[in-house]
Amino acid sequence: MRSIVIRWLGLAALCFAELLVFLDNTIVNVALPKISLDLNAGTSGLQLVVDMYTLVFAGLLLTGGYLGDRFGRKIVLLVGIAGFAVVSALAAISRDLGQLIAARAGLGLFAALVFPATLAIVVILFDDLRERAIAVATWAAVAGVAAAIGPVVGGWLLAHYSWSSIFWINVPAGAIALFAVAALIPPSRNPDAGRFDLGGMVLSMVGISIVVYSVIEAPNHGWLTIRTIGGILVGVAVIAAYVVWENRFPSPLFDIRLFRDRNFAAAALLLTFGMFALMGFVFLMTQYFQGVKEFSPLDTGLRTLPFAIAMTVFAGPSMWLGSKIGAGRTAVLGSLVMALAFWLTIRYDAITSYWGVIVPVMVTLAAGVSLVAGPATLMVLNELSTGQVGAGSAVNDTSRELGGTLGVAVLGSILASVYSGKIATDVADIPLPQTAHEAATNSMLTGIQAARSIPGPTGDQLGDVVKGAFLDGFHTASLVAGGVAAVAAVAGWLLLEPRPHARADDLTNPSETNRVAGYLAPSNHRH
Repeated sequence: MRSIVIRWLGLAALCFAELLVFLDNTIVNVALPKISLDLNAGTSGLQLVVDMYTLVFAGLLLTGGYLGDRFGRKIVLLVGIAGFAVVSALAAISRDLGQLIAARAGLGLFAALVFPATLAIVVILFDDLRERAIAVATWAAVAGVAAAIGPVVGGWLLAHYSWSSIFWINVPAGAIALFAVAALIPPSRNPDAGRFDLGGMVLSMVGISIVVYSVIEAPNHGWLTIRTIGGILVGVAVIAAYVVWENRFPSPLFDIRLFRDRNFAAAALLLTFGMFALMGFVFLMTQYFQGVKEFSPLDTGLRTLPFAIAMTVFAGPSMWLGSKIGAGRTAVLGSLVMALAFWLTIRYDAITSYWGVIVPVMVTLAAGVSLVAGPATLMVLNELSTGQVGAGSAVNDTSRELGGTLGVAVLGSILASVYSGKIATDVADIPLPQTAHEAATNSMLTGIQAARSIPGPTGDQLGDVVKGAFLDGFHTASLVAGGVAAVAAVAGWLLLEPRPHARADDLTNPSETNRVAGYLAPSNHRH
């Protein structure tokens, strides 16, 4: 009985560590206006503050998982948590923009040690199939919850303290996570590590970083420019070289041949586009609430809470459904539900009912994300041996991070393009000061601020035009996101191989574990 309690307390510690690093992905966004004022940062500088974390985090995930497999997952996790807390303090005391950007890079580095280790250890801790399904669903739900509550936590902190508080909070939180992991998590590592794969580490870091950087910068330089297309092609070429290297190296960082398994490939694809939808939704809704609805950052965060609550509620049922109809089919269904949710947002305007329309759509999207996240994560883990569970977990995490980056970049680019074209035409006939005209054409949020500063009908007219242009871009981006989710569902279905799935009564019968293809056999993960 005591070991069962320790296992679940260990899961809580791992999810807290996961929440700590994933929250940093979104919490900084609400602090950008204050950072801009205090550090005299322009738009490009603020973008680096946000993007540097994502760039380093995504580029080092595979390496972080590999180091955990090789040197010990608990050790790497503890190093990651401790480093994350220390660098958070350095970020909080930054006195110029360069220091803050460097600190964000350091946070991304240590987060890449933490994130894959948490999922790898979850798999090691739970060798009972039913417990593992629940544990993986919980882990997957935490990532979605973190994306939704980031604006809440950030908004509350900014309402009471300076922008540095969003980093200071990581210090006591990191100390709690460090103590809990040290006390509750057993050590584990790959006993047959083989030669150190330095070439695989370097090629994976360089290739993924170039692709992610090119995607991040695409909205600024244009998706069809030589810089963007060339960067993506160079990154893909480096990744191709990585694949060739891994196929020839005797003890590779990650066994690339797993992608020949159609279920593994389908799960990675569905995870990528599931996070595309999730992070794109958070990006769009944050602006909708603050600009169109004119809520404060804290009010905006509070209004995303139904999404976080729904993610938690649907985590368990998604895994139950996966045990009934198969994890792959469940993930495909989730992608279709996400498509439906995005297409429903075409009803959003300045007077849309929060409880009558917005909340039901958020709950629908949360259901779709839950149906994808837990079952698809379990599908990825199903194919891994103990020795590669850290690197394999990093594949799962890289799929998520790349999808989230693409979601923000692609949907943000579509939103900006439609907004710019619409606003250029609509403000032409409004007699505005030059500064107000520039603010309106720059972005919806600065346009709303300019409209508030102009008294009378002219200000009201500018506000209506700015909101209308934004909503046009919002609806277009949502339709594209829905289309991407639908295409991912079709592609995932076509990739899936017909396999027997676990029945509910099989999940507690050890004799069934080796023949149930939908779940990992416990014997594969014992140390």
